[in-house]
Amino acid sequence: MDPIARFKEQAKQAWATFGPTEMLTASVAPRLVRFAGIAPGMRVLDVGCGTGVVALTAARLGADVTGIDLTPELVTHARENAAIMSLVVRFAEADVEALPHGDASFDVVVSQFAHMFAPRPEVAIREMLRVLRPGGTIAFSTWPPEHFVGGMFALIGKYAPPPPPGAAPPPQWGDTHVVRQRLGDAVEELLFARDVMSVQVLSVQHHRALMERNIGPMTKLVQALGESDPPKLAALRAEFEALIGVYFEANHVRQDYLLTRARKR
Repeated sequence: MDPIARFKEQAKQAWATFGPTEMLTASVAPRLVRFAGIAPGMRVLDVGCGTGVVALTAARLGADVTGIDLTPELVTHARENAAIMSLVVRFAEADVEALPHGDASFDVVVSQFAHMFAPRPEVAIREMLRVLRPGGTIAFSTWPPEHFVGGMFALIGKYAPPPPPGAAPPPQWGDTHVVRQRLGDAVEELLFARDVMSVQVLSVQHHRALMERNIGPMTKLVQALGESDPPKLAALRAEFEALIGVYFEANHVRQDYLLTRARKR
C-alpha cells in the first residue's frame, strides 16, 4: 500500500470515534448552510459529512442532498440521524479525492471541518470543483492555524510521526492566503467570514478528555503514547491543557473558525 493510501486508511479508522461530537458540530451547521445560500430544490453535496449535521440541516430546508464520508461508521450514524428526522438524504462512503459523481452534478458543494483533512489539497479541491456546475457555490468551514483547533493540530504534529510526503497540514485551509491560492482562477466572488463555536465544558481537563476520546488524530496519538512512552504522553497532556486554558472561560471553550464561499466560473 502506498503512503497516501495508508494515510487514508488510518484516517478512516481514526475518525470512527467522532460521532459524539455532533452535539458540537450541529450547533454551527446552520451557519454554513446560510452562508452557502442553500435553498429548497438545490442539489447539494456535503463533503466529509460525518454524522450528517450539515446535510440534514440543508435537507430540512428542502434541498436535494448527498453526503459522502471516508469513514463507514460515520455514514451509518448519518443514516440513523436521517431516519430519526424522517428526511431523505443519500449518504455514501466515498473519498473527496475521487468523488463518485459526474461533472457539474451539484448546485452547491459544502464541507464543514472535513475536506481540510484530505492529504492532497490540490486533488480535493479539483474534485469538489469538478462536480460543481458552472455558476454554482462552493462553501466550507475550516480551522485557522492561529486559533485553538489549529493549535491542537500543531501540537499533534509535534508529538506524532510525520505524515507522508505530499500530505499538507489541515489548518492551512484556515489561512485566507492559502485558500485564495488553492481556489485560484477557477472561482470568482470569493468571500471570507469568521465565527465561533462555543463549546460548553466543565473544565479544561474535561475538554482535553473530550478531544482525546473523539478527535481521531488525537485519539490515536494518545493511544500510541500510552503504550510506548507514558512520560511523553504526560508532556503532551500538559501542553494541551495549557493551550485549552487560553480559550477557556466561564465553562466554555472558544473555537474560532473561518468560512469561505466562492462561485465557480
